[in-house]
Amino acid sequence: MKDSKQVYTTTQYSLFKSISGNRTKNLIHLNRLKKSMSENYLFTIIIVNEKNEIIDGQHRFDVIKELKLPLHYIICNGYGLNEVHLLNQNSKIWTTADYLEGYSNMGYSDYVEFKKFAVKNKINNQIAMYLLSGKDGGRMGKEFNSGQFKIKNLNESQEKMDKLHLCGEYFPQYKTRWFVFAMERLFRNSNFNFNEFLKKLKIQPTALKPCIDVAQYLSLIEEIYNYRRGEKVNLRY
Repeated sequence: MKDSKQVYTTTQYSLFKSISGNRTKNLIHLNRLKKSMSENYLFTIIIVNEKNEIIDGQHRFDVIKELKLPLHYIICNGYGLNEVHLLNQNSKIWTTADYLEGYSNMGYSDYVEFKKFAVKNKINNQIAMYLLSGKDGGRMGKEFNSGQFKIKNLNESQEKMDKLHLCGEYFPQYKTRWFVFAMERLFRNSNFNFNEFLKKLKIQPTALKPCIDVAQYLSLIEEIYNYRRGEKVNLRY
């Protein structure tokens, strides 16, 4: 039986396969590895199990295969997905900012525009992701990290952001998550007129207060909106 302490070398890449359930490949990391390995291929090993499933080093394997370099590996019998997760925990945790910077540097146009939009409006990446995609940042995470993020409508997103900036005169917390989420819902509500809402804020400049969730913001905004209004409007549903 092969000893896991023995290092083997081969160029028969077809012997190896990915393990089911491993995390999505990081295109930025692949790009960086390819550049580095093509310039200077330092000794590195990957870990596989007795089935030749790759436990650690999937990105390195892909680059080594593409560049047709010698593959060095060790075999750890009995290793599986649990060991994959344990090894991944010790690797670098990529943040949204890391992915944004990486894909922008690679010339992905939607990420370049995303970065400009976030910097121009001085908002965090989660808010920018929500406004530019129309989806919750949490649900967009996988698409964003894999380089598949697409901007729905840049001009429309900026128009919404401009309106939010106007709210900032009366509400310093206008860039916070729940307020932006609430306003985005109202922008899509045919019963809501932003200019009318802004007039009500001018009349009640201290009425808008921080809330704990979208529902509470909608309730408060509805109250402000209906101030001195003959025909009351329901903005919560």
